[in-house]
Amino acid sequence: QVQLVESGGGLVQAGGSLRLSCVVSGRIFSRYSMGWFRQAPGKEREFVAAIRRSGGSTYYQDSVKGRFTISRDNAKNTVYLQMNSLKPEDTAVYYCAARAGSLPTNEDTYNVDTYNYWGQGTQVTVSS
Repeated sequence: QVQLVESGGGLVQAGGSLRLSCVVSGRIFSRYSMGWFRQAPGKEREFVAAIRRSGGSTYYQDSVKGRFTISRDNAKNTVYLQMNSLKPEDTAVYYCAARAGSLPTNEDTYNVDTYNYWGQGTQVTVSS
């Protein structure tokens, strides 16, 4: 059984930064592709970023490109999401997700159904 535990959320002013962490336990971390999603009240869960097993390739939603960075430390079983220049519209619950094996080579990388395991979420609130 794979378990994902997020941390690092909180309240920050617009323009500020936060770093989210997700620790994965239960299996060999390096075998999993990882993603971050978010869900704002009344909205569907949406893709934010993803990273391949080796960390060699990363993918981002257009609205966060240049502001967010996804990374992973396979020695620590941890994936990170560094969020800079935060905006009020980034306010949401952020979820870590894991997929056994490689990411698809198409837009399915951005699909919630592509990922097998999910964390409980961490709240990020950006005030204006």
